Amino acid sequence: MFRSSGFIFIFCALSSVFSADITSDEGVLVLNKDNFKSAISDNEFILVEFYAPWCGHCKALAPEYAKAAQQLADQGSAIKLGKVDATEEQELAEEYSVRGYPTLKFFRNGSPSEYAGGRQADDIVAWLLKKTGPPARDLASVEAAQELISANNVVVVGFFKDQTSEAAKAFLDVAAGIDDIPFAITSDDGVYGEYEATCGSIVLFKKFDEGKVLYEGEPDAAAIRKFVQSNALPLLVEFNHDTAQKVFGGEIKSHLLLFLSKSDDSFATVSEAARSVAKPFRERVLFVTIDADDEDHQRILEFFGMSKKEVPAARLIRLEEDMAKYKPESTDLTADNLRQFVQDFLDGKLKQHLLSQDLPEDWDKEAVKVLVASNFEQVALDADKDVLVEFYAPWCGHCKQLVPIYDKVGEHFADNAEVVVAKMDATVNELEHTKVTSFPTIKLYKRGDNQAVEYNGPRTFEGLTKFVESGGADGAGVEVPEEEVTEDDEAARKDEL
Repeated sequence: MFRSSGFIFIFCALSSVFSADITSDEGVLVLNKDNFKSAISDNEFILVEFYAPWCGHCKALAPEYAKAAQQLADQGSAIKLGKVDATEEQELAEEYSVRGYPTLKFFRNGSPSEYAGGRQADDIVAWLLKKTGPPARDLASVEAAQELISANNVVVVGFFKDQTSEAAKAFLDVAAGIDDIPFAITSDDGVYGEYEATCGSIVLFKKFDEGKVLYEGEPDAAAIRKFVQSNALPLLVEFNHDTAQKVFGGEIKSHLLLFLSKSDDSFATVSEAARSVAKPFRERVLFVTIDADDEDHQRILEFFGMSKKEVPAARLIRLEEDMAKYKPESTDLTADNLRQFVQDFLDGKLKQHLLSQDLPEDWDKEAVKVLVASNFEQVALDADKDVLVEFYAPWCGHCKQLVPIYDKVGEHFADNAEVVVAKMDATVNELEHTKVTSFPTIKLYKRGDNQAVEYNGPRTFEGLTKFVESGGADGAGVEVPEEEVTEDDEAARKDEL
């Protein structure tokens, strides 16, 4: 009995030592395989960053992450921040499906979920407080309201005497669904008087542009959400790593992109012109500046078929549906021209701007012919031939794996006068009648009627040749198991966008 009790005592003592063996770096818990489980089980709420020491985005996040940890500590919050060097702790990284850096996971009582907030300290803290508290903070005094508004770049306050009303419920529904903006609700007469509000008012306070905005629509959750997300961003948003998620993930899917050089005098002139006309369009079109001097943005220029010598320049893009792009007639980016460009877009008066590479002189030299937008119809829609076309992306890992197989298919049909095997880089060549949303996409344009049949069979030499020889019958209806997107694919695709 004594031995058993002694063993239990020693075991508990050792367990205590090991579970407490967590050091901190600037207030951030340093986690590894030995202390990770205890960290997520001993803390009800903990945000964990999986990082790589060489990762530029991780280095940029580090000071903001430490600042967020300090802010939470100063507030007396029980929420903790931790970090894992994923290059050293590969087992942990694999267990939590870490495929890029930084990856942030939020743990509630040991259960993980994806972090969806921003990368600035205030954004991190706001997201965590929203996740761990009520959807809207109750403001019971003018002092509480002033403190909340002064401490945040953006705050949304609902003024409701009856917080069980349908309007208040719609407001709280929106508050629960937006994690990166603090919401508050009040029935205090002093707060009403301080901000000249009436019952039912929803006011967005911000430290930029006009300072505050009153919601004037119906008490509808969808409309309130759109109001908040469109007004929580500046009239003119600077695109960078911190704003990218808000730009692409917001409710507004039509964007006016201004490609400018910060080192050029035109930057201030064009920015001011855009800002002066943006307000009437703010809930329908997002105005965004992209610094063309930033090397990280060169792939965006390429995505629009642009070179740096064309800057300053403007493009409109509709993210939903077909990722349609539009180009203004004038390169003079005045307020009047920008206003007319956006209005014509909203009125449906603009013709889509389609990208096309120059046709290579040797486009038909190899067994697999090279297509661009300008020669696509001439080659692919030749009614006398069956034409197999691969739509690919240069960054796509699966496309790269397909190259030797597809080249072999081209060689197989090289002497067949009724078959053409071709390929087109769909990231820099666009067709009005064909929209490609995944890579590689393979279509057979049948001779006679030019009917396009998409290939869904295995990406093998046998499968592709049978597809062509059967006139699209063999392989068109076969469902292929979805292939895993590699880390390289994902990183390259993000760069592309």
